[in-house]
Amino acid sequence: MKFASIVGARPQFIKAAPVSTALKNANHQEILVHTGQHYDGNMSKVFFEQLNIRKPDVNLKVGSGPHGRQTARMLMGVEKILLKHKPDRVLVYGDTNSTLAGSLAAVKLNIPLAHIEAGLRSYNPRMPEEHNRKVSDHLADLLFCPTQVAVQNLSSEGIRHGIYLVGDVMYDSVLQNIQQAENHSDILGKINLNTKDYALATVHRAENTDIPKHLVSIFKAFEKIAADGIQVIIPLHPRTQKIIKGLGISIRGPILIEPVSYLDMLVLEKNARIILTDSGGIQKEAYFFNVPCVTLREETEWLELTEMGYNVLAGSNSENIYNRCQFMIQKTFEFQTDLYGGGKAADKIVDIVAAN
Repeated sequence: MKFASIVGARPQFIKAAPVSTALKNANHQEILVHTGQHYDGNMSKVFFEQLNIRKPDVNLKVGSGPHGRQTARMLMGVEKILLKHKPDRVLVYGDTNSTLAGSLAAVKLNIPLAHIEAGLRSYNPRMPEEHNRKVSDHLADLLFCPTQVAVQNLSSEGIRHGIYLVGDVMYDSVLQNIQQAENHSDILGKINLNTKDYALATVHRAENTDIPKHLVSIFKAFEKIAADGIQVIIPLHPRTQKIIKGLGISIRGPILIEPVSYLDMLVLEKNARIILTDSGGIQKEAYFFNVPCVTLREETEWLELTEMGYNVLAGSNSENIYNRCQFMIQKTFEFQTDLYGGGKAADKIVDIVAAN
């Protein structure tokens, strides 16, 4: 069979990598299409070589822009590629505008669509990602869910056919890459960190960065945590860095570093004492590495993590963040529950797609 995989950002390449490997091992053909939605400076030749990720066959180089214009340009580009290569099935991942464009292009051309990481819901209508994943779920013929909660979300929306609980492809990727990361990364020595002796923090979502009082409040909490003697390491997202500079925010205590590679990030996550983040993927990676997490949002797609107590929501309120960080640091955890499958999601996906 011939597949077209549509991706648009570094996290989607990481999710797609184990699926691409499984497709190759099963002797299927894959056209890997990068919309160019995000340009990531870490997606260099080294990125692809270290993670054994194949480079995209096509890069549409759409770039950033308003949601409507960006999605329209991607839709036009993806449609052209699908008409040229005539794949048997289109694969899309997660919740980006690239996911939406790939889904729309596939159904308009009557090409069967599979949505990997289906069924996630934050129930926050202000998030563009929420609409992207909902539309893609309702268009897809096959829906590959990472968790039972995701299956239940689909059922509650009347989607009951073509649903498969396969586990999380991100877990596949972490299992495949952590040894490589530990062999190649020197990030801990580079910034003089001791294992389990620091907090790792990331901030990039618009709900935190685009509202000055939220951003100021979050960094105030980081400063208070650092004042307690816990180093707070922040790989600073370029967008966040630009906004901090524009607002003239002075940060004292936390250690700001440049964005890091995926392998460096895995090492930082695994060795952290606690993680504070507004990223969806990092919430899960914290769990994969048995690290407690404080989420800098009012909601999460990964409800099972909060229900099991591995993750707590703090929003952007400074006192909430500080108090919940202290609570999670002092709490004793037993990370024994397997929430995201056994690291074989990609193989399951390929077997199911080939049979349908």
